[in-house]
Amino acid sequence: MNAQPVHIILVAAIGENGIIGSDGQLPWRLKSDLQHFKRVTSGRPVVMGRKTFESIGRPLPNRTNIVMTRDLQFAAPGTTLATSLDAALAIGRDDARRRGIHEIMIIGGGDVFDSTMAMADRLEITHVHASPKGDVAFPAIDPAVWREAARQHYDAGPDDDASFDTVTYERR
Repeated sequence: MNAQPVHIILVAAIGENGIIGSDGQLPWRLKSDLQHFKRVTSGRPVVMGRKTFESIGRPLPNRTNIVMTRDLQFAAPGTTLATSLDAALAIGRDDARRRGIHEIMIIGGGDVFDSTMAMADRLEITHVHASPKGDVAFPAIDPAVWREAARQHYDAGPDDDASFDTVTYERR
């Protein structure tokens, strides 16, 4: 058995006002960032809440999709269901080790981010240069806990509602 730890990585796009969602959807259109999200998460297990899965509408390709739900009747072909965070992380760790990788990607939503922020090893954040209205926010990124390790700026392309920066934060 591989004893190397499996790291927990939170992946989110956040408005300048901390908003990440509105009525079960992303509050912007950022095709360029979706490509970044695909690069960051592809080939890795992704953990998400049921509402996040429903907003995506299908399993993400080339990833083990782990959906957290307390609804034992919920069924989603192409996913693995977990009834708790501990169960989801155990499934993700087993999958990551089977793949020979050492990361579990947490992709939302708000309650899942709130529950995993304290245990995260890294954050992959898209800072969107917009302040949309919304009903779900990302937990505060405390600079005493997180240091910026990399940043890249992207101007808004033809399929983007705003410019954005992708930022990697590592735990201090």
